[in-house]
Amino acid sequence: MLDISFGSFPALNDGAPQAVALICHGKGTSEDATFKALDEATAGALGRAVAFKGFKGDAGQTLVLTAPAASLSQVVLVGCAAKDGSAATAVAVENAGGTAARTLDGVENAVLALTSDVAGFAAEAASGARLVRYDFDLYRTKKSSDHASLKALTVATSDVPAAESRWVALDAVSRGVFLTRDLISEPANILYPETFTARIEALREIGLEVEVLDQAAMQELGFGALLGVAQGSANAPRTVIVRHNGGGEDAPLAFIGKGVTFDSGGISIKPAAGMDEMKTDMGGAATVIGLMSALARRKALVNVIGVVGLVENMVSGRAQRPGDIVTSYSGQTIEVLNTDAEGRLVLADVLAYTKDRFKPKLMVDLATLTGAIVVSLGTENAGLFSNDDALASGLFEAGKQVGEGLWRMPMGEAYNRQIDSDIADMKNIGGRPGSAILAAEFLKRFVGDATWAHLDIAGTTWKTTASPTAPKGATGFGVRLLNQFVQSHEVRA
Repeated sequence: MLDISFGSFPALNDGAPQAVALICHGKGTSEDATFKALDEATAGALGRAVAFKGFKGDAGQTLVLTAPAASLSQVVLVGCAAKDGSAATAVAVENAGGTAARTLDGVENAVLALTSDVAGFAAEAASGARLVRYDFDLYRTKKSSDHASLKALTVATSDVPAAESRWVALDAVSRGVFLTRDLISEPANILYPETFTARIEALREIGLEVEVLDQAAMQELGFGALLGVAQGSANAPRTVIVRHNGGGEDAPLAFIGKGVTFDSGGISIKPAAGMDEMKTDMGGAATVIGLMSALARRKALVNVIGVVGLVENMVSGRAQRPGDIVTSYSGQTIEVLNTDAEGRLVLADVLAYTKDRFKPKLMVDLATLTGAIVVSLGTENAGLFSNDDALASGLFEAGKQVGEGLWRMPMGEAYNRQIDSDIADMKNIGGRPGSAILAAEFLKRFVGDATWAHLDIAGTTWKTTASPTAPKGATGFGVRLLNQFVQSHEVRA
């Protein structure tokens, strides 16, 4: 994990070479004091390069000078200005911080500075740098020796106390994102319901309360939908309840995660191509656990409950069959027409149980639920479904503030009727057209009158290309979004 510190901009002399990145906003870059110091240290080479390359400080622009002076091994300029000339945003600066940290690869220590017009976002720049330097390398026996990996970054700012104060929360959130990425990246032979539970239980040391429902407890409660999914696997299921108590006697916010640690599809088996990525089908649960970690570490002033249903969906002689009928915790019966539509069965029991037992102020579930949402929205936005306009708006705005996009999808009775069954209360699929919506309608039947939203994160949990703040692979999408959302519900003195 990249070590972050804050301090004053260093003197650029003939001592040990330094690598420096400067985040710039707009056309005033050449008049900035830090830019002038770098230009002087490079005997005007930086200014000439800016003029020659046409660097204007726009978002996505970079300029790199290698060994421009005896005291400088590398100088990197990174732009963050919007094309419309509007003021800098936290998201833009965070992205620029990530781009800077990635570009600085090849050095172990570096300085990250900001021009005066974005200096107030020093902590956000540090956050972007931290997030992009994630590397899941537990199972590589040979590390790359081509370049030294960036290990420490000093963020130069004129107001160190303010940056350090802001960094406390962002540091906690980045650690939550890394936990989520770690969980999603683990292979299914390492991370299955029992071992996932053990990792959650380890979070007691940061102040979270953890309660585990084993298979016997779930059978007694009547978790017929979840247990039906799990019955084909040799790995027993778990439901894990995590509590953060920071809001006195207030009703909690509840976040519920789908935790299918591997999804073969069951008897409705998936194609072999790409099945390896089904280790990521616990992305919703991983996001909930990463969020709970972040809230505990930053001591959020709110009561929050995270509930995750952990199962493995496998093929065996004991596996659930297409056509089986199960009775859910809520008492409603479900005709299982497709065993690969299993995530909604897991969530059905966990949602109804959470509502009944904890009576939360609101519930938000997260799940890598449908391929249909990827067809609809690609990998840039997650699908948002809700029975409450205010909740949907709050989640949408929170995502906008941290750069994790949501797009609200329609729901309605015409969709809901498509999952009625001829021989049970409902069926778990209703056809291919609008199938992400039908999945949401299925979940809605288990939340009653609770204020509820469903985030289908199938397209945003795992990406095959890097972004300014994440390498390819597990993104940790949702942790920052929900942390931002939770802030609006915190108790203030």
